[in-house]
Amino acid sequence: MLEIRDLHASINGKEILNGISLTIRDGEVHALMGQNGAGKSTLSNIIVGHPAYEVTSGTITFNGKDLLSMAPEERAHLGIFLSFQQPVEIPGVSMTNFMRAALNAKRKAQGLDPLPATEFLKLMRERRKIVDLDSKLANRSVNEGFSGGEKKRNEIFQMAMLEPTFAILDETDSGLDVDALRIVAEGFNKLRRPETSALVITHYQRLLDYLKPDIIHVLIGGKIVHTGGPEVAMMIENNGFDQFIKE
Repeated sequence: MLEIRDLHASINGKEILNGISLTIRDGEVHALMGQNGAGKSTLSNIIVGHPAYEVTSGTITFNGKDLLSMAPEERAHLGIFLSFQQPVEIPGVSMTNFMRAALNAKRKAQGLDPLPATEFLKLMRERRKIVDLDSKLANRSVNEGFSGGEKKRNEIFQMAMLEPTFAILDETDSGLDVDALRIVAEGFNKLRRPETSALVITHYQRLLDYLKPDIIHVLIGGKIVHTGGPEVAMMIENNGFDQFIKE
């Protein structure tokens, strides 16, 4: 599904990624762990096409297509979704209108007609239940006045509405209490399909206890220095990231 080869990238002239290679196949969930400043969020932003980052060399293909040649909206329409570490507020735009516009934009790109209002509202009701999102929030502006947990639930709700084939969860566990973390993780697990994949970015094991990734990568200094199974998270929990710097 997603193939990254020898990716180098910088921001404001400073190199952040230093030769990343990564392959994520259909149905796989990969976790990316590393210290602050290692380049985790940089990688997620480059995949979705954030204009502040410059790819200086390397390639990214998504289902055989050159991702780096596409605009951010084209990547989204292909089925790539990013759950933000710090979801932004959009005053004056209701959740309902925001989601309807996003969903119908994707349908238009796929050559489909807009979803009728009654079907859209029914879909919203069904998908809100996945993460226990309060129905009252649908009439409020996007993320405005939401608690941290509500913002993160809202991100997974948006994912449920758009049904991406590849999702990036960028430190979705940041700032969540135990109950909110469980609800968000269980919501994500309900959306997993054999044909979908994900990249989960986190510092901690607790989110991975719920998501159970297939493969875990350790990113240090803009480069993947170690790859393994679920046991890697326990190694980090017990001994930190310094053990991998020596490799």
